[in-house]
Amino acid sequence: MAPKQTTDAILTALQHLIEVVAQLRSPAGGCPWDLEQTPQTLIPYVIEEAYEVVHALRQDDQQAIAEELGDLLLQVVLQAQIAQEYGHFSLQEVAEGISEKLIRRHPHVFGETSASTVAEVRQNWEAIKAEEKGESPQTVPQLSRKLDRYNSTLPPLMASLKMSEKAAAAGFEWENIGEVWAKFEEELQEFREALQTEDKAHQQAELGDLLFTIVNLARWYDLDPSGALHGTNDRMVQRISLMEKFADKSLTDYSLAELETLWQKAKTVLSEKNLFQN
Repeated sequence: MAPKQTTDAILTALQHLIEVVAQLRSPAGGCPWDLEQTPQTLIPYVIEEAYEVVHALRQDDQQAIAEELGDLLLQVVLQAQIAQEYGHFSLQEVAEGISEKLIRRHPHVFGETSASTVAEVRQNWEAIKAEEKGESPQTVPQLSRKLDRYNSTLPPLMASLKMSEKAAAAGFEWENIGEVWAKFEEELQEFREALQTEDKAHQQAELGDLLFTIVNLARWYDLDPSGALHGTNDRMVQRISLMEKFADKSLTDYSLAELETLWQKAKTVLSEKNLFQN
């Protein structure tokens, strides 16, 4: 537990934030923009701030992490403030609710239950979670309900991986990696055939099937598809940035062959830089 002085300082800072947000939402002298917001209009900001926290964490930039966590905390306090104004719930209920859940789901820490491994902790967690929903630990939750939750709450690539993992655990699994590669070739061919048609919906569906199969390949090789794509995006930004530094005019004024030369130069410089750093 944190020293009392530190705890008091934290509580004082949180109270100040709560008061600032309340003033922003006050009809008497508040901010017109904040007063117009609803839980629904703030959804894009919740998502944006969460992703900015993730970016700061990946960069291991402590100052940025602290700043982005503050922006995300603002969204929590603002949502709670609006809910309180509507008479739904308050920040107190939010904090009490998550504290009670953590205590309830960690009986090995706050109770008498024993759990010395991560597997035992997960087993206890799932049993308690089932009990909270009125199910017995022996009850097998509907697979479709689990998959729908992932599909409804996670970014598509992350959802695909989680859905693939759960489906595989339920028995929807290939016998070996060769079968997964065969499925990939099948979906790639179907996508190519769909591109020969004028049916955009069919093309979109086949592209989705192909991407889902790639996610399954990643799962079999214990790779993170979201992290892999993020890495590729990051490398593209770095290479374009270097190309702009090498260029003596706008990139749009270069021919495709000239752009390829700049691209390869940037790629080589970054490869050498990473080799040196490693």
